[in-house]
Amino acid sequence: MRKLSHLWLAAVAGSLASLIVAALVLPRSFALTALSDVVQCFLLVSGAASFVPLVLRSRGRIRLFWSLITLGVSFWLLYQLLWTYYEVVLRRDVPDLFAGDVILFLHLVPLMAAIGLRPHIPRDEYSDRVGHFDFALLMMWWFYLYVLIVIPWQYVMADAAAYNRHLNALYVAEEIAFLLGLVACWITSKGHWRNLYASLFGMSVCYAASSTVANWAIGRQVYYSGSLYDVPLVAAMACLTWIGLRTKAESPTADARESSTLYGVWIARCSMIAVFSLPLFATWALADVTVPPEMRVFRLALTLIAAFFMGVMVLVRQHLLDRELTELLERSRESFDSLKHLQAQVLQSEKLASIGQFVGGAAHELNNPITAMLGYSDMLLSTQLTTEQRPLAAKIGQYVRRTKSLVASLISFARQAPSPKGPIDLNTLARTAVKLTQPQWEALEIEVRTEFDPALPKVLGDSNQLLQVCLQIVANCLHVLGDGGGVVRVSTQRQGETAVVQIATEPMPRAPSTSPQVSSPNDADDSFGLNACQGILQEHRGQISQERRENGAILLRVELPITESAPARTKESTVPVLWQSRPYA
Repeated sequence: MRKLSHLWLAAVAGSLASLIVAALVLPRSFALTALSDVVQCFLLVSGAASFVPLVLRSRGRIRLFWSLITLGVSFWLLYQLLWTYYEVVLRRDVPDLFAGDVILFLHLVPLMAAIGLRPHIPRDEYSDRVGHFDFALLMMWWFYLYVLIVIPWQYVMADAAAYNRHLNALYVAEEIAFLLGLVACWITSKGHWRNLYASLFGMSVCYAASSTVANWAIGRQVYYSGSLYDVPLVAAMACLTWIGLRTKAESPTADARESSTLYGVWIARCSMIAVFSLPLFATWALADVTVPPEMRVFRLALTLIAAFFMGVMVLVRQHLLDRELTELLERSRESFDSLKHLQAQVLQSEKLASIGQFVGGAAHELNNPITAMLGYSDMLLSTQLTTEQRPLAAKIGQYVRRTKSLVASLISFARQAPSPKGPIDLNTLARTAVKLTQPQWEALEIEVRTEFDPALPKVLGDSNQLLQVCLQIVANCLHVLGDGGGVVRVSTQRQGETAVVQIATEPMPRAPSTSPQVSSPNDADDSFGLNACQGILQEHRGQISQERRENGAILLRVELPITESAPARTKESTVPVLWQSRPYA
């Protein structure tokens, strides 16, 4: 591609050099005229073609920018083709009152619209839709000026001298406006865009100077196609290809100077000034007594028609602006409501943080006596006890362990910082929970049966928190069975993209015992334990469900999303594997 670009630029440079040599060597002749016109057509075709890849590679406003640049160059090419048709094909001079002059005047309109987009700056704060209407108003205003000032001398009252004088004056004003726009874009841009605007400015200055000098030479009847007056013009045409092939401005500059709101305001002001200028032009059309009455009528009618269409555009623009303001007001209200909601959440978080600190301190203080009671209850079970005393000692140990589990839940609730997560094997967690609760279910004469899925995928989570969940739900099931005996079934399975740990109880009827009964605690501690588990599972994007049956059985399900692979920066969390493979049956 780079080699093709070099060959392309070499062909353009060769064409420019051949025309310069011909202008210096050849006298005024048809051959010189034909060479000049063909070279200019070739350079404009090359310039338009060089921008096509930029149109295809870009998106959004950048694509619109390059499309408008290509359209402006294409208008210029169309005018040059018409000029070549007269001089080369028909072999006669272009008429003084040339209808194709409007194409030359209009070729700057897409170029001004392109720089008006300011694609070097990210999307403006000013509404794009309203901004487009402002640009359309300005473009219509330029076309109105051409029809108002130039066209009457061509069709209403033919006068070649007045026609050329007014055309040249209006065209110079249009070129100056275009150059000022390029300067503004050059000042507010950086990087590739700054280089692009500088190149376009240099090309436009060369073109404006050459066209002004050529018009001066035409007025003195010393201009002819292929003369030295065409050399700056052809050099400007050759610059188009160089700009199209060398530019890298295909995306907005992130660090561009932001003045989008002020820019949008000035565009809107200019469009309103253009609209309000119509009554002034109407007054001028009526007051100008140096022109025939039919020209005054034509200008007045044109101004009224332009005022009507531009007024309609202003109404549509105002409607869009009102809608934009309404949407902005709604977003402001939503932002205010969100801010109030966020403030309430911050206050609630501060309250929860204070409660968490208090609960955490109290739980740590309770841990010491609970640990001592647990140790004494285990020591009591290891001594010689009667048949009636052993179940009572086992119940003491069971309730102490439940209290310890509740304290652990309180400590987990008091934690504010999230724990690191890694891939976890739920089978290992379930086996460990069964092993850690073995003293409880053996003392209560409860049978535990396990059924683990060996192909169960891993889940992503904190091993300590999920082990606490498993311990809590196993302890809840043991509490439900109590000293009545029964069976606890612990199983794991995969359901779609979810790993499930399921614990079910099957109570067994027993004959009434003559031993002293210890009253069961309230179910509030069970609810708190499950709520704590639910909080942990929500952090892991999981959930827990509970189902109670008529015979007193309970079914607890823990569901967690599976993960096939662990994140690159997390280490696999492990839990102590106290019991690997021996099933309970």
